[in-house]
Amino acid sequence: MAITLTENAAVRVRDFLAKRGKGVGLRLGVKTTGCSGMAYVMEFADEIEADDTVFEDKGVKVLINPKSLVYLDGTELDYTREGLNEGFKFNNPNEKSRCGCGESFGI
Repeated sequence: MAITLTENAAVRVRDFLAKRGKGVGLRLGVKTTGCSGMAYVMEFADEIEADDTVFEDKGVKVLINPKSLVYLDGTELDYTREGLNEGFKFNNPNEKSRCGCGESFGI
């Protein structure tokens, strides 16, 4: 099991954490929502919970709860700029479908 970050994503997360002035890393998860069933959740974590699985890649700790881990195993988090749009992108090998608006996915 592994969660990885591209260099672009790692730089952005480290920058955000530095500007924020606190935090132990990035918490990733999934929630039930949207037209395809699930959506990604991303937030900064100020502490590591007892049941978190912690991955470290390129100097960034990524925390994932047990319920989300099965859906995110093998995911690479990227940070991309496409035209005027920029943001984090989940490259998840477990995805089987994605809704037209790009907000949710199915496994």
